[in-house]
Amino acid sequence: MPRSRIRRTMYNIAADDLAAVRDFYANLLDMEVIYDSDWYKVLVPREGPRFELGIIARSSEVAPAVAARPPGGGYLTFVVEEVLVAFEQARAMGAEILEPPTDLFYGQRRLLLRDPAGTLLDISSPVPQTTA
Repeated sequence: MPRSRIRRTMYNIAADDLAAVRDFYANLLDMEVIYDSDWYKVLVPREGPRFELGIIARSSEVAPAVAARPPGGGYLTFVVEEVLVAFEQARAMGAEILEPPTDLFYGQRRLLLRDPAGTLLDISSPVPQTTA
C-alpha cells in the first residue's frame, strides 16, 4: 500500500496575541518570519535542521511533570547550541520560566518555560563535557 509523503512539518500554536508570540520566538531563538498576516504567521530557524516533531510517552521520566498530567498535552522542544544563552535571553524578555537550566541523566541540560500563548517549551542543549 503506498504511503503519503510528508511535504512540510509544522507545529501550530493557538494564540490570542499573534504578534507577541511571533516576537517571542523571533527574539528567543532568532527565528525568521516567512509569512505574516493578521490571522497566521510562520517562522523558521534562520539556520539549522528541519523542524522535527517528537512523540514521547506520557509516563516517561523525561517528560516534564507539567506535561505528564492529563490532559497535559504536548510540549515543544528546541535543541540549541547553548541553553544558558537562551535562559539569559528568556529572563531578559520576562518570560515565564518554569524550571531553570537543569542537567538531566541522559546528557541534556533543559530549560522549561511558557510562551505568551501558554505553550510549554523545552529548550535544551548537550551538557558540556568536563575534563579532569
